[in-house]
Amino acid sequence: MRRVGVDSYEALHGWSAQNRAAFWGLAIERLGVRFQHPYSRVGDFSGGLEHPRWLAGARLNIVESCFAAPADSPAILHQTEGGTLDTMSVGELEKLTDRVAGSLRRRGCKTGDAVAIYLGIVKAGGVVVSIADSFRPKEIATRLRLGRATLVFTQDVIVRGGKTFPLYANLLEADAPSVIVLPAHNAMSLPLRKGDCRWSEFLDSGDRIATVIREPSDPINLLFSSGTTGEPKAIPWTQITPIKCAADAHFHQNVQPGDVLVWPTNIGWMMGPWLIFASLLNRATMGLHCGAPTGRELGTFVQQAGTTMLGVVPSLVRTWRNTGCMDGLDWSEIKVFSSTGECSVADDMRWLMSQAGGKPVIEYCGGTEIGGGYITGTVTRPCVPGTFNAPALGLDFVIVDERGQPAESGELFIVPPSIGLSETLLNQDHHQVYFADTPQGLRGETLRRHGDRMEKLPGGYWRAQGRADDTMNLAGIKVSSAEIERVVQSVPHVAEAAVIAVSPDGGPSQLVIFVVCSAGQVPGKSELLAAMQNAVKRDLNPLFRIHDVVLIDVLPRTASNKVLRRALRDRLSSV
Repeated sequence: MRRVGVDSYEALHGWSAQNRAAFWGLAIERLGVRFQHPYSRVGDFSGGLEHPRWLAGARLNIVESCFAAPADSPAILHQTEGGTLDTMSVGELEKLTDRVAGSLRRRGCKTGDAVAIYLGIVKAGGVVVSIADSFRPKEIATRLRLGRATLVFTQDVIVRGGKTFPLYANLLEADAPSVIVLPAHNAMSLPLRKGDCRWSEFLDSGDRIATVIREPSDPINLLFSSGTTGEPKAIPWTQITPIKCAADAHFHQNVQPGDVLVWPTNIGWMMGPWLIFASLLNRATMGLHCGAPTGRELGTFVQQAGTTMLGVVPSLVRTWRNTGCMDGLDWSEIKVFSSTGECSVADDMRWLMSQAGGKPVIEYCGGTEIGGGYITGTVTRPCVPGTFNAPALGLDFVIVDERGQPAESGELFIVPPSIGLSETLLNQDHHQVYFADTPQGLRGETLRRHGDRMEKLPGGYWRAQGRADDTMNLAGIKVSSAEIERVVQSVPHVAEAAVIAVSPDGGPSQLVIFVVCSAGQVPGKSELLAAMQNAVKRDLNPLFRIHDVVLIDVLPRTASNKVLRRALRDRLSSV
């Protein structure tokens, strides 16, 4: 605010929205991003706002900016379930990154090759293909195919809550390309397929290799976000998307050098890569706990690691509160919480704040195709639990009603451009997904579709109202109705199915499935729910839990045969 001569956050955001290039130039300067060749211009918008040209003339590899902190400072604090707290320094992480990059080169990986999983891949000029470990083989195979992965890194198994879940076996069933396997324990849990090898055999001697320098628009990470058609959208992150991650963390979660960031997440979801860059580019430390996030062991890790920012999803907070598993822990080092992935319940967030003496919760809403958030919070304004108190710096949004007119409550559209906003999709038409048939802004601005519904509240606050399209957030994971419907319609006796997400208390979404049974074959409701849950667990994701099944004679549809999900929601609310 002092730098640009304003005296309020609202004025700062207004300045950043009106001066996009100047804001991102300032953010890059504050983050200390390193360039092999400097840019001649921050932003060139002469070709239109759908495809701005950022950092013209620059050459960089964003990994070189991840090791700016002193070599002996901690980069990662990590602990496996049942283990002890260990530390990896910035220097050790950089050396390991070199070894991975060198080993990839030795195996013949070329610039631009896609590899399913981080820093070493990016340093070598490759593209990370992020796949969550909770997916079943069929979904893994889809993502490997879309990402054109040539090599996969994984563990043999993963341990959560004392239970062992297969990873390598799932890859074999998915017919994955060559796999590098890190044993979860000293010994492998099953024999390796011919052509696959152990992590220890993969790593080379550790000679320092030259970083592959790329264009700002070159991809570094391929992430997947559910669309409305059933097949996940393949969204590339570029060399400059991490700047959005780090800038959000700096300006909104107030991340500073020496801070410790813990956010239970997964490398397959955007918050995994976000955590890497939000911490390392800000010269902070990331805390990684490999275990179930629902129990006291995570809370103890948060305490022992000296966590200063703890990220959550609202359903996780509710579990902690209901079980009392975090009672008596000392979280006094925490300066700020942050919540994403689902709508928050105010009472749950008040409880969370109380665990650290009333520290604020920065709500954070955005998406994979944004590289971060579009609406969030700031510690410079009072925190009201369960609400957003600030638009994200460097971009803007508008809320419109069903007629496309500005409104206090309705569908939210983003006003581009911004560093972080996607410009391409590997498997869909980017323009059709985000820009086709969108309304114009008040001053004729190009608007970008996002799909969230938002309500503006008095006093400069906002509250999320779920999704406006056919996607939903379950357990903090975005998934399309079509993906779930495809799976449950394979269950015997199911003729048709339509899924919706409901939030009875305005908090995390609950999955409800409306079912039309085959003629003359109507199984019991509990039997049907169990069969559908097994199908979802087996073929999609075990984290998706069905809350209720509603039997219906016929699904309400439009004249063009689309399911009227609003009518289904109205039917539920009237019961």
